[in-house]
Formats: sequence, C-alpha cells, structure tokens
Amino acid sequence: MAIFATVVEQGSMTAAARLLGMSASAVSQQVRQLEAQAGLPLMHRTTRRLSLSDAGQRFYAQCAVMLQAARQARAELDAERDEPVGELRIAAVLGLAAPLGRALAPLLHAHPQLRLQLLLDDSHSDLVAERVDIAIRLGELPDSHWVARTLGTLPWWICAAPALAQGRPWPSNPQALQAWPWMARNIGTTNNNSTSASMQLQHRNSGERVVLHTTPRIISNQQYALQQLCSEGLGLARLFSLEVADQVRSGQLLRLLPDWDCGSLRISALTPERQALPARVRLALAALQAHFAPLALS
Repeated sequence: MAIFATVVEQGSMTAAARLLGMSASAVSQQVRQLEAQAGLPLMHRTTRRLSLSDAGQRFYAQCAVMLQAARQARAELDAERDEPVGELRIAAVLGLAAPLGRALAPLLHAHPQLRLQLLLDDSHSDLVAERVDIAIRLGELPDSHWVARTLGTLPWWICAAPALAQGRPWPSNPQALQAWPWMARNIGTTNNNSTSASMQLQHRNSGERVVLHTTPRIISNQQYALQQLCSEGLGLARLFSLEVADQVRSGQLLRLLPDWDCGSLRISALTPERQALPARVRLALAALQAHFAPLALS
C-alpha cells in the first residue's frame, strides 16, 4: 500500500522505484499484487503516463493517510533519537536532588521540550516498573542487566552543627571524636540502636590510620534524615560531601578534621541495556558526567 501511494505521488513506477531504492519491476509487481487481491484495476497504464481508476482513486486516498501516519511516526522516532524531547525519568537518593538539579539545569534550559521527572527515594525501587531512564546509585552495585557508568567519587565528611559544641572546643584528633554523640545510617531491618559503628580514618599527609568505634545515639535508614538531624545539633554524622557542601559553605554545618579522610563512595549512573539510547538519555548522561567527574570535594 505504501509502494502504491508512492507510485501515485511520484507519477511513475520508475520514479517511485528510485525513491524507494527498489527496481521498477519490483514496484510493478507489488502494484499488480494489490490489484489481484482487490479484484479491480487500480491504475490505467500507457507508455507515457499512469492514471488512477475510480477504485484506485478511493484506495489511494486511504493509502495516503496511512503513509502520512507512518512518516509521522518515523519522524517522531528520529526526533527522539536526535533531539532531547519527551520525559526524562531519573531515580536517585533523596540527598542528590540539589546536585542533580545543578547538573541538568543547562540541558533543561537549552531544550524547553524536555521534561524531567525525579524519583527520589533511598530505597532501590523497581526501575523497569517505574520506566526509569537513568538510576543514580551510590557505592557497590548489585549484579543486574543494567549498564553502569561511573560518574565520580563522593568523599564522606564528618559534620556537626555549630550549636552542638555549646562552648566546648571541637575535636582535634580522631580519638577525641568518641566523646561526642553520634548518629549513623542503618540499612538493615533489625533494631541496632546499641550496635557499635566503626570507620577508618587516614591522615592525608602522614598516612596515619585510626579505626574509630562509636555507639550511635540516633540511627536512621535514610541518609537525608541524618543530614537534617545533624543540622539540628543532635550529633556528629558522616555525610556525603556533595550533599552537604552548600551547608558547610554557608556555615550551617561544620566539617570536622578536614585533614583526615574517612572513606568515599562511588557514584554511578545505570541505564537499561539497550543498543541505542534516546537523545534525552545520552545528553543527560553527558551532563551528569561533566558535572560530577571534576568535583574534588575533599
């Protein structure tokens, strides 16, 4: 039917064959098959021109509509491949909302037809059911059929609110940290309020290593909750540098022992295993990599 409509539009079998990348005999055969199936002549052929029969004229009107719909569908596929349009769905932990906004803002400003839906949740939701285009994950990744790309590394910072000191001097070494109230994240399902948490700190210059053992006063299964509780002056917390950098710069939080490293986590972007990604996903990945890779929040 598409071949028949193209013959009518081009005015000859030869011109249609040239446009479709077929031989003229193959085009003619397709038209003859249509006529055999219909049991009616669709075209009148002479050596100089083609003309439609009454049945062919009515048939062509419907074929033309079908062909235009197919072309429009293909154009939309091409646009999705070549231009960032439609809805971009990104899943990430709650604390990364602001950094993701900064990373994707230039892309969204440059392409008004692109829509963004952020799915913020510290739990790992069903990415397929949520129709997620990109999932941002921290730390080690479970085995899956998704393709992982490393965006960068996020150092941990030991943070506290200024109000927590209440006139006391801040700790000057890792051992002094044990005398302060702590909060920690619990990703398990049991009640671990009395469980000792441990971390290793390493001095940047000397290489000295210290293993710190604490008994958290506050435990939460959500990192963002710890950040908020820490801001209220309820204890020390080990927080992601990227999540609290703005609060540290503004003085809302203090970073303790900046000469000591206390670990880091890899930040990765996961995408479905596809041979070709839509333009919105490709450009979003490029924007995320450009934003996170150079960050050296040590």
